[in-house]
Amino acid sequence: MPHLRFVLVLVLGALAAVPVQAATTAAAPAASNEPINVTVNMARILRISAPAATVIIGNPIVADVTIQDPQTLVLTGKSYGETNLIVLDSSGNPIADTTISVVQGEADLVTVYMGVARTTLSCKPVCQPTISLGDDADFANKQFGTATTIEANSSK
Repeated sequence: MPHLRFVLVLVLGALAAVPVQAATTAAAPAASNEPINVTVNMARILRISAPAATVIIGNPIVADVTIQDPQTLVLTGKSYGETNLIVLDSSGNPIADTTISVVQGEADLVTVYMGVARTTLSCKPVCQPTISLGDDADFANKQFGTATTIEANSSK
């Protein structure tokens, strides 16, 4: 049994020594068919293998991307759905061409329907109103107005 324990320690040590690519690293070359997931209303850092000169999002209503530095992109999920991301170098050659999937992130959201009016609550641990895609316009405007008032009062 001590031999098995020694082998286990060696295997775990070897695994610890292997560099792990960060979860935020994405924008793989076109060979990868895995979509890059980003949560709606959240941003994600993408590190790419070569300097980017141009970034293109197929549907800017679904996602947005900006160049932070030549090898770092910031991807933001704007609405649910899929689109594509194309990254070009300064010569116009593709660095990456991949699918972006914008998904709902929070498992603690509660959706309330009152007739056709939909509202969303974030319940972590106490339920509070939050704005989510598809919410009733009156509800969303009221929540936005409350947030604006709070922001204006806190900056005084």
